[in-house]
Amino acid sequence: MFQNPQFQRMDELSERKEPFFFLINFLMDEVRIFTQNEIKNNSLSIDFPNVKNVIDEHAQVPNFGWKSFPETLEDYQKGFEIVQENLKKGNSYLTNYTRKTEIETNLTLEDIFKFSKAKYKILVPDEFVCFSPETFIEIVDNKIFTHPMKGTIDAEIEDAENILKNDPKEKAEHYTVVDLLRNDLSMVANNVRVKDFQRIDYLKTKQKNLLAMSSEIEGEIKPEFQNKIGSILQKLLPAGSILGAPKPKTLEIILKAEKYDRGFYTGIAGYFDGKNLDSCVMIRFIEKENRKLFFKSGGGITHQSDLISEYEEMKNKIYVPIY
Repeated sequence: MFQNPQFQRMDELSERKEPFFFLINFLMDEVRIFTQNEIKNNSLSIDFPNVKNVIDEHAQVPNFGWKSFPETLEDYQKGFEIVQENLKKGNSYLTNYTRKTEIETNLTLEDIFKFSKAKYKILVPDEFVCFSPETFIEIVDNKIFTHPMKGTIDAEIEDAENILKNDPKEKAEHYTVVDLLRNDLSMVANNVRVKDFQRIDYLKTKQKNLLAMSSEIEGEIKPEFQNKIGSILQKLLPAGSILGAPKPKTLEIILKAEKYDRGFYTGIAGYFDGKNLDSCVMIRFIEKENRKLFFKSGGGITHQSDLISEYEEMKNKIYVPIY
């Protein structure tokens, strides 16, 4: 994968302690950087814990229609089998397989941005909206933190939390991602350790409430990576939680199995405030293409994965957190 000069620009900005917002697509070949002035000019809308360029208006949540048109199980299965074949051969031990689903709603991208409830929200007008619950990395006082989110279940199922924590497939997937990201952080940080393992978060939606499992990993940034946001990101991307392991081979499998362009979906977005960084993985993502809306969703596949369950999980994630 070639080196994008925008990563060097991020290093220069962070060394000068100049704030900026950024978007990086899944394949890391498109990087957009927005300086403070550009953030204020609203060429995009941002609502992050530490930066916001929109005003909260307490408007009434509209009644809205929502239809999705997922591909058939047979079509889903074609890519799923490519993934499974590679898992059985040992080419990958976790592969994140995603699909693109057409949706119909009377909500605009702007409405979805305005009314959805999520930790991280981004709107690029006429292109996409993202309402992500998943932190990628945070950097605070030269400490680095990451929070991989892997494993979801319908919150209404009886004893859902225990089922999620003890499901062999979900457990294996979560352990794999935690291990992968611990190794990733070790490239840029010392004293890397897992702090909060298998935490359960509640995600509320109008369609279905979900429980999601995440863990927290932290370390101390190595001296040669301090104040070099671009170099750190280049080492850590693509994000392990939405790729799989080992990374290079798994990326090849994904490109062969999915046969569509993820674009900025499963890329990352973040804000450097001049000292610290907060960033998210761009999951929960709706894209506009030729006046149609498409929702991109998926999940991690291991050799224990069941075709029907994975197909249902991909469909379960086609929701908006508007309620």
